[in-house]
Amino acid sequence: MAMDEPKRWQRKAPSDGAARAYVTLDALQRLRHRARGFSFLPRQPVHSILTGRHASRLRGRGLNFEELRRYVEGDDIRTIDWPATARLGSPYVRVYTEERDRSVLLLVDQRLSMFFGSRRAMKSVAAAEVAALSAWRVTSLGDRVGAIVFSESEVTEIRPQARSGAVPRILETVVRQNRALRAGGETLADPVLFNDALRRAIRLLPHDGLLCLITDSFGADDETVRLVTRIAAHNDVLTVFIHDPMEAALPDMGRVVVAEGPGQIEVDTAARGLRDRFAAGFAERRARIAGFARDHAIPVLPIATDHDVVDQLRDLLGHRVAPSVAERRGARG
Repeated sequence: MAMDEPKRWQRKAPSDGAARAYVTLDALQRLRHRARGFSFLPRQPVHSILTGRHASRLRGRGLNFEELRRYVEGDDIRTIDWPATARLGSPYVRVYTEERDRSVLLLVDQRLSMFFGSRRAMKSVAAAEVAALSAWRVTSLGDRVGAIVFSESEVTEIRPQARSGAVPRILETVVRQNRALRAGGETLADPVLFNDALRRAIRLLPHDGLLCLITDSFGADDETVRLVTRIAAHNDVLTVFIHDPMEAALPDMGRVVVAEGPGQIEVDTAARGLRDRFAAGFAERRARIAGFARDHAIPVLPIATDHDVVDQLRDLLGHRVAPSVAERRGARG
């Protein structure tokens, strides 16, 4: 088994450092009150440790053409419609209104490759938290939100809806698929499901929307590049790359049993060569993502499982929210 493929460690972690394996609907609903201080349509360039320093290509809400009218003193000359001006014999300008209900589609990965975590939370839990925060934030700004939630056992499509109409269904679907994840079963991690989900996204988000990929990118290949390129030609794309610290640096835990579906193998994590190959496999996967992101100016937001997801999103996309008066009083008391 390749070292960068999904693994589930059979050795039990200490209770004080064990990762949270599952998420609850109540926990995702409570995130509504923390979905502030960041935006998926930032005015400033998006910087991340994965993509390097480059400007975001996210364009924000679009503009809808409203009318053609005569030029009046004070109008921006850049809005003059020159063909209409020549045809009608006097200056005319094009008037636009801001698009208020942009479609945002969340691609939420709940495959077996996500059922891994060494601290705080499994990758699948972190992805669920990002999805909930995204859904609440998008609808609070007046945009439509939908989702494709996928796992080895189920793929659910939720078309973008205005206000918070789709949010309860998105959260319920994420929780259902999250709590169905099991280690050591007969089902194997399926890399082709990522591309299958992207094909569904092409149908649900034809143009002028935002696709937010919330995944560990397991199974990404040349077909993935082709599909994302096709989507990015008419939409904005944002990747939230979910990862666990242990994927980048395998610790020396002695001999452990690694399982992939029904198959198991004992490995000696004390072997330096094994740890080096493990780290190299993860670094290569990150490099592929970073290279594609740079080539297509797609922001990539790295979210680690061992830190609070809200804090990470605010650091990457916005700003930290000042504590409330009650919180400041509590800190002093």
